[in-house]
Amino acid sequence: QLQASGGGLVQPGGSLRLSCAASGSTLGYYAVGWFRQAPGKEREWVSCISRISSSDREKHYADSVKGRFTISRDNAENTVYLQMNSLKPEDTAVYYCAAGPICYTDSVAFNSWGQGTQLTVSS
Repeated sequence: QLQASGGGLVQPGGSLRLSCAASGSTLGYYAVGWFRQAPGKEREWVSCISRISSSDREKHYADSVKGRFTISRDNAENTVYLQMNSLKPEDTAVYYCAAGPICYTDSVAFNSWGQGTQLTVSS
């Protein structure tokens, strides 16, 4: 079971860190992705980090967040983080974390989802 948290209200240019904590399973065995959905829009892939045993052990980012967002793991905490810097109003959305066997930009690749956390970027 995944639990996403850390959302809130932040001013443009600000920073925030989202957390995706797992219970009942070891998150390191899975690729973990972040998706977001803004009102009236389709769910959008944001970032993904490969599972620990993956040969590439890579981190992947959508072009819209590359250079501003950083995904990372804390295996001791069984948590994946999404550090978001230089936030823009267009980053406003509900953010979801999801776990699956591989990193992929399509949500169908992920079979376990957190409940979502709201990020609002506004002055």
